[in-house]
Amino acid sequence: MTRTVPKTKPYPLSDLQSTDAMSDEPTTPNAEAPEKPGAHPSDGPVLRDHVYDGIQEYDQKLPNWWLFTLYITIVWFVIHWFIYYQANGMQSDEERIGAELAALQGARDAELKASVGEITNDRLWEMSRDPAFVDKGKATFNTFCVACHGPDLSGTLAGTKLPGEPLNDSTWKYGGNPLDVLNIVTNGSPDVTKGMVAWGPTLGDKKVAEVVSYVLSHHEPPAGGAAPAPAPTPDDGSTPAPETQEAPAPTPDAGADQPS
Repeated sequence: MTRTVPKTKPYPLSDLQSTDAMSDEPTTPNAEAPEKPGAHPSDGPVLRDHVYDGIQEYDQKLPNWWLFTLYITIVWFVIHWFIYYQANGMQSDEERIGAELAALQGARDAELKASVGEITNDRLWEMSRDPAFVDKGKATFNTFCVACHGPDLSGTLAGTKLPGEPLNDSTWKYGGNPLDVLNIVTNGSPDVTKGMVAWGPTLGDKKVAEVVSYVLSHHEPPAGGAAPAPAPTPDDGSTPAPETQEAPAPTPDAGADQPS
């Protein structure tokens, strides 16, 4: 009986040579493991040993540009704090805004004076007789004011009372002088919950003056200049008490005895 011996596969020559080379290298007991990349500062970024949730932290000095930016910011803060808060060497926000608003108001006053002249009671009466100003004021009135005062300034529309006061009668709630009317249109009623809002910021001084001239065109100027402002109408709806007149002193009868 013949027994067959399995054939073994011969190793390649290159494998044998590498095995011999490995066996010829001397082995040093307790050899230290090579350092990990990045463990030395010269090898690149240095990471700290601790790991949290798979996240490591750099352990390196901040760049000089970043440090100088921080230092300059701190120095600038100290200088600014001293000048602004201690030495009062700079304007506050409130002072700066007030100065800018005053400059804007001055520019608006100069523009108004250049376009319509110095605003006085007599000047507004003159504008109310000028068709150019009246037509411009009418166009603005029909755009912004007609909804409350009516197209005919009566404060009504088709018999229905509108929110605004009538402007075509002789009753003025806050004064009947042209400047009084101009002030109400510009700044609004003293109580905006019961009266008109301020239209000055929306229309501007020139258009407000034109609207007032249009309203005054429905009235006649007084013979002796601006009319005195009447007493304001009470807001509570009550009628003002009638003025009391003193009785004239009695005159002596013609037939009375005269002292001798």
